[in-house]
Amino acid sequence: MIRAVVVDDHAVVRSGIKLLLDREQDIEVVGEAGNAQDAIFRARALKPDVILLDVVMPGASGIEVLPSLLKEAPDAKVLVLSMQDDPSYVREAFAAGASGYVLKEAADEEVVAAVREIADGGRYVHPALGARMVTAEAEARAAAEADPLSDREREVLRLLALGHTNQEIAKTLYISVRTAETHRAHIMQKLRLSTRAELVRYALGQGLLEDESGSTS
Repeated sequence: MIRAVVVDDHAVVRSGIKLLLDREQDIEVVGEAGNAQDAIFRARALKPDVILLDVVMPGASGIEVLPSLLKEAPDAKVLVLSMQDDPSYVREAFAAGASGYVLKEAADEEVVAAVREIADGGRYVHPALGARMVTAEAEARAAAEADPLSDREREVLRLLALGHTNQEIAKTLYISVRTAETHRAHIMQKLRLSTRAELVRYALGQGLLEDESGSTS
């Protein structure tokens, strides 16, 4: 029997999920909570197999309380219920320790299937949402490969190519000399460069030494 706790600040939602799960022969809702504090108490007292967790709640959000729930019930699996279909929310939930992510608009069958899947040690994300995550991650990797430097690193690169010292860069960007040196080391490593001349050529190729009029500084 899968023992579940439902956490949502709306009583009608909790009731609906409870009715849905309790009609399954292998699932039993053993507790409910309407906020993060109550959820922690239920996790500690009931040690459920699965916690169905709303994201938006008064006080701490579901994502914020998730690590505390797993601390109180280490063997529990958390299924996040959310209205947010942005892949970044899914990544954040899994990073916090969730085992599954289901949209609140999902069909009853999907919620039940997700509960069973994570209770059995698996992970669950709606296929369409999972596909969007894969696409978003692929686009992020492509962007990083096309331009591996952060905005701050590009600033440092430009100043280095213009001949500024680490001390001058630190003063210009209001950072410490050590931070400027670290940025320089990361730039050389990411771009696989070994000399200032190579660095200047790269900066020219990227148009980093052009001023607003389009001429090189």
